[in-house]
Amino acid sequence: MGALPVFRWRLAPDGYATRRQLRAQGLRPGGQDVAAQLERPRRRRGPLTAYLYHIDLAKPVRPMTDAKRAALAKANTARRTCPQCHRDAGYVIPPSLGMCAPCAYPDTQHAA
Repeated sequence: MGALPVFRWRLAPDGYATRRQLRAQGLRPGGQDVAAQLERPRRRRGPLTAYLYHIDLAKPVRPMTDAKRAALAKANTARRTCPQCHRDAGYVIPPSLGMCAPCAYPDTQHAA
């Protein structure tokens, strides 16, 4: 296999798209290999690289199933539940704290 074609930033020909651009069109790469890459030069570091896929080989995004939706809801609920007080915090609990803010800082709870 030869080297990938490399295009400068914003100069890729039509027919190529990044993963995000495919997703915005309701598509996914669908198992195809990377077709080309974009490079954006930077001053003191290596260039930013974005991989491109052929749009005509992309497949439609698979629809969300009920089981997958339920599993996602369960995972998000687990991320919002405080392990200390077992209540839904109303936000995703930061891993740096490991618990909701009222449990992490109990003395500042009634300061207002």
